[in-house]
Amino acid sequence: MDGPPKYLGVVTCAGSTCHGAGHPVGDARISQTEFLSWHRDDAHSKAYRVLIEDKGQRIARNLGIDNAASAPECLTCHATYVPADVRGKRFQLSDGVSCESCHGPASKWLGQHVTGEASREDNIKAGMYRTEEPVARATLCLSCHLGTQDKFANHRLMGAGHPRLSFELDTYTLLQPAHYRVDADYRERKHLAPHVQVWAIGQTSAAARTFDLFTSEKWASKGPLPEFAFFDCHACHHPMSEPRWAPRETTGLPPGVPRINDAHVLMLLYLTKAIEPALSEDLHKSLLALHKASTESREATMSAATALKEVVKKVQDKVRAHSFSDAETVTILDSLVKGGVAGDYRDFAAAEQAVMGVHALADSLTDAKHWSESQAGAIAAQIKVLYTVLADQNAYQPARFSGEMQNLAAALK
Repeated sequence: MDGPPKYLGVVTCAGSTCHGAGHPVGDARISQTEFLSWHRDDAHSKAYRVLIEDKGQRIARNLGIDNAASAPECLTCHATYVPADVRGKRFQLSDGVSCESCHGPASKWLGQHVTGEASREDNIKAGMYRTEEPVARATLCLSCHLGTQDKFANHRLMGAGHPRLSFELDTYTLLQPAHYRVDADYRERKHLAPHVQVWAIGQTSAAARTFDLFTSEKWASKGPLPEFAFFDCHACHHPMSEPRWAPRETTGLPPGVPRINDAHVLMLLYLTKAIEPALSEDLHKSLLALHKASTESREATMSAATALKEVVKKVQDKVRAHSFSDAETVTILDSLVKGGVAGDYRDFAAAEQAVMGVHALADSLTDAKHWSESQAGAIAAQIKVLYTVLADQNAYQPARFSGEMQNLAAALK
């Protein structure tokens, strides 16, 4: 087929003999119920619908947009928003974030895919996206869950009512309603990275993307400070009745100073301590320099952010080439937990990343049978408790979180 690949729409995947079966097909390589899993349980299928509901319309009005469901600013992340000339006859924006948002435009690979004769590599060569690879998946997911040079949920959007964005690759992958089964056939066709590697790649990718956007002229604010979306929301937006501030060694900031959201970099500090301590020191110094510069001037802040970005890129290169041993995974997990006990996660965003990180690392060690079944169960139960501490960002209590991290430390012994 000549010309650019086209997006054909969900309906081309949803046939009962393809991915739209009403129940799993026992002798098939796949369940064939993938469409139903997406349609019934996956929030991506409802992303467009959000735009026509009251909340979406209210946000649009606050932004001066007549209709969120037709606004490119909204559709770029709430639908498979592609140019009209690459939309097939059965393509619909109202399908939301659909199959082709993740797997790529289907026109050049669908035919051979349907035959069942094409290999995974054949489909990839024809344009199917390699979602199983952590780097590729992180790049794709972050395009909406954080942003790109073309689209970004800035403070204007959040001020209008859009929810705060948060992302962690391994956890969000697990939260996806599974529309595949990891069996021997899956492992033969696709690379399955351990949880620790997915987490590490996700953190480096998110940190690198954050500072690419932070230093971008396109997303720079017009005021004296950097774009507010890069700051820790809860440094300003929290109940005034409960003072929360306490010193944190990795910021060096006094009370009353808005803090840049450094949650992903904080995770990288613990990660690099285990695999390259010298790089961790460089990262620490660069992070302190950024926080200090943020109290001086916009020019100093951008200069420090650019320097930090270069160190993050070094961490990214290191992590992508690294295979994590169980011993390293244990070291990183212990370090994250010790940070929690010490009170490093007084910021909600940092606590959120820490729990998701602990979860990913614990899953890796459980898969490796590092613990007895009973100890693994006790650790999993305590991680669930940590999630309950994060259930309401407006009611987050740092002291309680540190206490529950202490309980997790005990479970890990």
